Amino acid sequence: MANHQATGTAGALPGRDGWRSVVTDVSSDQRAFKDVPWGKPMMWIFLLSDTFIFGSFLISYMTVRMSTTVPWPNPSEVFSLHMFGQNVPLLLIAIMTFVLISSSGTMALAVNFGYRRDRRMTAILLIATAALGATFVGMQAFEWYKLISEGVRPWGNPWGAAQFGSAFFMITGFHGTHVTIGVIFLIVVAVKVVRGDLDRERRGFLTGRRGNYEIVEIMGLYWHFVDLVWVFIFAFFYLW
Repeated sequence: MANHQATGTAGALPGRDGWRSVVTDVSSDQRAFKDVPWGKPMMWIFLLSDTFIFGSFLISYMTVRMSTTVPWPNPSEVFSLHMFGQNVPLLLIAIMTFVLISSSGTMALAVNFGYRRDRRMTAILLIATAALGATFVGMQAFEWYKLISEGVRPWGNPWGAAQFGSAFFMITGFHGTHVTIGVIFLIVVAVKVVRGDLDRERRGFLTGRRGNYEIVEIMGLYWHFVDLVWVFIFAFFYLW
């Protein structure tokens, strides 16, 4: 009986060790394929799921707009700014779009300098990208304030179809949340770059393998996706 228990215990040990090995491999950011860290395919899966969500929002928006019997508000009038004694259509939206597209350029440069292991320039460009993203969110908050003060609500607006307000707040709010989260993560990664966490493979959140700036590239994937989504929102919501 004792021998049977000893044998059973000994037989169970490799199983526990095997599971510990699996957990260690996954939690230590081992590569999923030959040269691909776990973070990159996980980010692609997340972006794919997010694409379905944004796509559903835009398809719903187009369906509602084409099916409503009440006239849809004219974006050139709704999103105009009063300057120099006249209304300038879509001025704020054009500036917001320019700022966000520019942030894609600084993000691409950050990834490039990350490949070169240039800590200083990588950190500067990450902070610049975060600053442009924060500027975009600030202008979007001003846009919300302006429309709310003019009477736009999720259940109605003074210019026509009631669905306009709900579509506007849902789509731009969801996108603005993505930009805000991206800004926070960009700052976190920039701090880690400055401290040299990526070069020393310091244990913790968003670090990765020693000497690799893979997390910068992964953040680049997320940021470029956010910028690309805005292009579709700009085309369908503001120009149509």
